[in-house]
Amino acid sequence: MGFFTPQIRLKFLENNKHQIYYLFSILFSLYALQCISLLKHMEKNSSNQNTYEYAHNDTSSPERESRTYALNRFCFSEEILNIRRGAFERGIPVSSDETLGFLDVCVKMAKPKKILEIGTAIGVSGITMLFSCPSAHLTTIEVSEAFAYEARDNFAKAHMQDRANVIVGDAAEVLPTLTDEYDFIFLDGPKVQYIKYLPHIKRLLSRGGTLFSDDILMYGWVNGEKPTPPKRRMLVQHIKEYLQVLTSDNELSTQIIDVGNGVALSIKK
Repeated sequence: MGFFTPQIRLKFLENNKHQIYYLFSILFSLYALQCISLLKHMEKNSSNQNTYEYAHNDTSSPERESRTYALNRFCFSEEILNIRRGAFERGIPVSSDETLGFLDVCVKMAKPKKILEIGTAIGVSGITMLFSCPSAHLTTIEVSEAFAYEARDNFAKAHMQDRANVIVGDAAEVLPTLTDEYDFIFLDGPKVQYIKYLPHIKRLLSRGGTLFSDDILMYGWVNGEKPTPPKRRMLVQHIKEYLQVLTSDNELSTQIIDVGNGVALSIKK
């Protein structure tokens, strides 16, 4: 029992204090790294939830049923079907059947040479537009590096890598740097930013060009078809402000189309 006397314990600690400090520093560092890793994981999950919580994960069924949905028939390439299937399995929201079908028709009618897309995701809508117009070239903007990387891979699998330029960045920062004119612009980025993008879009859109603004009815919340959830009232207000500015702009001819989750189709005069 003499070994455990206070004097012996104190002498042991003094003789080995450097080793003890070193051991505690290692343990503390490991604990700190675990805390940082946990916080990053929580932040990532929170970000993903905030980004997609209002979106259907599997959009093979309609996000909202328009009155003509049941009358339409959709035929997409095997490449698009495979990409969408993988997106559904991982909970990545992509355009619905009805929206893609309408986008396909609009691009075929417009026959654009240059297309600008805001919101690449993993490339489903971009590949659809390039299939619709085989002579077109696409510039597409995506804020997520991971999505942009996957989109490039999907464009390559569809043999479209030479016709698609994927730009990684915030559209609010990228749009002011663009100088080309585009015949067709597909707007499918953050809805609260639509109104902020509009002046740049008008500058980049050629005369007679088409602006396709997606998701402007947002499950029927915007047009009063369904009650707006309290957490989505600010989002709906931003979309309503965008539509007010868009439909009253004298440089654009705009119609709201009840297709998919709602489309605003504008032609630059």
